[in-house]
Order: sequence, then C-alpha cells, then structure tokens
Amino acid sequence: QVQLVESGGGLVQPGGSLRLSCTASGFTFSRYAMGWFRQAPGKEREFVAAISTAGGTTDYADSVKGRFTISRDNAKNTVYLQMNSLKPEDTAVYNCAANLKRITRRYNEYEYWGQGTQVTVSS
Repeated sequence: QVQLVESGGGLVQPGGSLRLSCTASGFTFSRYAMGWFRQAPGKEREFVAAISTAGGTTDYADSVKGRFTISRDNAKNTVYLQMNSLKPEDTAVYNCAANLKRITRRYNEYEYWGQGTQVTVSS
C-alpha cells in the first residue's frame, strides 16, 4: 500500500518553530520529487515548498521563503519541513505529496498525498 504519513504538527506561538515529517512507504521514494502544501479553512490549497529527488534543488513559495526549509533523507524515506518564525497566517493543514515528474508547484501533478497534519500558530 502506498502511504504518506505526516507528523509534527501542533500548536505553537507566533515566532516559534515546528518541524514536520512525512514518511513514505509502498513506492520508490528516491525516484519522486516531494512537495508540501497547506490549506486553511475556506481557502484554496497553497503550494509551500518542493524538493527534487536527490535534494539538489528546492523551491519555495514567496510567503515562506527565508523562514521554511524543505529537506529529505532518502535512506529514511522521509521528507521534512522545518518552519521557523511562524506567523498566524501559517495556520493550516499541511500535506506532503509525491510527484513522478520534476519539481513542481502544481498540486495536480502530484501522484500521492498524505492525510495531513494540523499546524496552529496562535498566542
């Protein structure tokens, strides 16, 4: 079975940090580019970050650039999202996704999706 399982979400105060993890199984993880997306209630799904198969190339949404870092460990079948300097507007459900093609911001090009983890930034 193909699975992507996110973890690491929770409640954090503005300015704080969280690290999300997404562990994959059921497919050849190292052959897939990986991405993170988020969706807040009443809003559309938003691209956050993406990383190439070997981790040599990354891409970030302007809203998170300089604050978030995406990385991966293919030996552990895991992709990470380090989130620093968190803001209330970062509050959303965060999903990881796997992409057969090259690194992309387009959600419809991703093949597999995790169930999501809630991130809430509030005082």
